[in-house]
Amino acid sequence: MARFTPKVVTANALLEGDVVYLTADDRWTRRHEDAELIEDEAHAQLRLLHAMSQGNVVVGAYLADAKAGENGPEPTHFREVFRTRGPSNYLHGKQAELN
Repeated sequence: MARFTPKVVTANALLEGDVVYLTADDRWTRRHEDAELIEDEAHAQLRLLHAMSQGNVVVGAYLADAKAGENGPEPTHFREVFRTRGPSNYLHGKQAELN
């Protein structure tokens, strides 16, 4: 049996299209470090089902690998690192904030 790796629930905000993450108190945030880090597989599946039931708020919810970091969860895959930075075609939103 494969060992479960920690996850966060991520999706896209329905109206804006921004990448969002589910927090432990059931809010959607645009900050990866504020996401709930889930370390139990059964709990991860329940949280994903909860996210998927919010079709009027988010689309495309899925579980993304993450790890504990100093300021909260950190992505472990380059795709998720890229998603934390926002659109790549021009500087605005998250990318403007990083500069």
